[in-house]
Amino acid sequence: MKKDNLHSKNAVFLAKWLEDELTDTELKSLVTEKEFLVYKKIKQIGILSKKLKPKSDSFNKVQQKIRFVKSNNQNKVINLQKPKVKVRKLYTKWAVTVAASLLFFIGFYTFLERDSVLNKSDFGQQKTVLLLDGSEVILNAKSALSYTKKDWANKREVYLNGEAFFKVKKGSVFTVRTKNGNITVLGTQFKVNAIADYFEVVCYEGSVKVFSKNFNEVLKPNNAFRKINDNTIEKWQLNLSKPTWVNGESTFKSVPLKYVISKLEKQYASEIDASKIDSTLIFTGSFSHQDIDIALASVFGATNIKYEKIINSKKIILSMN
Repeated sequence: MKKDNLHSKNAVFLAKWLEDELTDTELKSLVTEKEFLVYKKIKQIGILSKKLKPKSDSFNKVQQKIRFVKSNNQNKVINLQKPKVKVRKLYTKWAVTVAASLLFFIGFYTFLERDSVLNKSDFGQQKTVLLLDGSEVILNAKSALSYTKKDWANKREVYLNGEAFFKVKKGSVFTVRTKNGNITVLGTQFKVNAIADYFEVVCYEGSVKVFSKNFNEVLKPNNAFRKINDNTIEKWQLNLSKPTWVNGESTFKSVPLKYVISKLEKQYASEIDASKIDSTLIFTGSFSHQDIDIALASVFGATNIKYEKIINSKKIILSMN
């Protein structure tokens, strides 16, 4: 309710200012500095002034009807002075209504000014994102990364849903936020995979801090961290300079099969029906991003699972041998 009242008051202030009943100084004392700058900017390009300017013909007709009436008893035209006040109120009310409508668009315009940036990768696609400080992010298939340009120099922060490889330039603290946990670094290379109940971080260079309300870990080069569902934290070492999927191959180490299936679906834009198999089976291995038949054979041939590709469809049905 308070917000609605504030919006209404701002509409009145804006209308009066556009009718030259308020000076710039007076308006600045009634609204925030940010609101004033936005009003000024839009007024300068003529948007509000054009919207609020009444059509002269129709407005003159309204004035004539209000100011002049015929007497019932004589053909004498009487000039009524009192309704002049009503004319002013009618016009002001009309101006306030238009101003209130425009405030909605100004609010939307202000929202866009926040410079929120969203990057997404599609099925089977890797997408490279260059951040404002020169840091580089490579998104794996069906992943999303967002950040805000405002105050980036002092607050390097991104939001990730999916999997990405980060090459962070040295500077202020760089934070990756996910729904599974957060990662902070100064300058390093690392991978994050945060999907649903699966959270994995691998450090390739420098050091990485991984934390949430349930854990707090520091990873050094070649250290890997993983947490699936509410299971205990898994940690291991590897000898790689970057994720294998950057070079067209997805690799897994002791991962439940359902996460491998999810990766296959994202890579090949397929729908895999796993209802007839045990998707909790543990898989260690890899599959290629170049050919779906080779990929399916690599995964399910090693797990004694049959797969059937439905003709003229992206659907694949799995069953046990």
